[in-house]
Amino acid sequence: MALLWGALRALGGRRAELCAGCGSLLPSPLSFICGPKWFSSFIGNCPKKPMTKYIRFFRDQLSKCRAQNPEAKNLDIVKEIGRRWKELPESEKKAYEAAYKADWVVYKEELDRFNKALTPSQKEALKKEVLQKRLRRSALAKKRELTVLGKPKRARSAYNIYMSEKFQEASGETLQEKMKSVYEMWKILPSSQKQVYVQLANDDRIRYANEIRSWEKQMAEVGRSDLLRSQKKKRDGTEDY
Repeated sequence: MALLWGALRALGGRRAELCAGCGSLLPSPLSFICGPKWFSSFIGNCPKKPMTKYIRFFRDQLSKCRAQNPEAKNLDIVKEIGRRWKELPESEKKAYEAAYKADWVVYKEELDRFNKALTPSQKEALKKEVLQKRLRRSALAKKRELTVLGKPKRARSAYNIYMSEKFQEASGETLQEKMKSVYEMWKILPSSQKQVYVQLANDDRIRYANEIRSWEKQMAEVGRSDLLRSQKKKRDGTEDY
């Protein structure tokens, strides 16, 4: 799992939902971990951890693998590089390990100097920033992983379908102005015309239900039962649609 997430970062959504009540963007599920713009930037100056031996190998192989398999999907590229790593002679793996260890020594020395230069208040702020970054990175890595694994797009609401259709022709210069314009158009749209979008949304829900069942079956077959909605519901009492 760790290797896959690292590979996904080396390679490197869901649509924003719109409120039919006011026409604005709904809060992102990641909004609770996104720090304010004025938040400190200690992490920007903090020494970066060296790449692991596998990520070094992955980056070395990525361009070669893509050139050799131009039509391959990201997941197939990840699998192919993983296969090459498994078949790599131990002597060559040790070279990547040695490079990692050498960089780790340098990293620890730089980190010690960095920490000694911080005041107590700066250290406390750094802890908070590190936690926020870790949560954000974990959530984004999970999202990228699901994209690479081909998880189906969620079904759209009638209003979202209408928004995507009318947004370009809506009046207004800014994003918010255009969204407000579409919302006003939606409010006065006759029920008979709204029904067209309701039916499209119903069709999209059927599409999603069929695709997610097929995708979850594939995930179960490859040993990724942790991604199934039933498993997520057991863990935290929610269902990921």
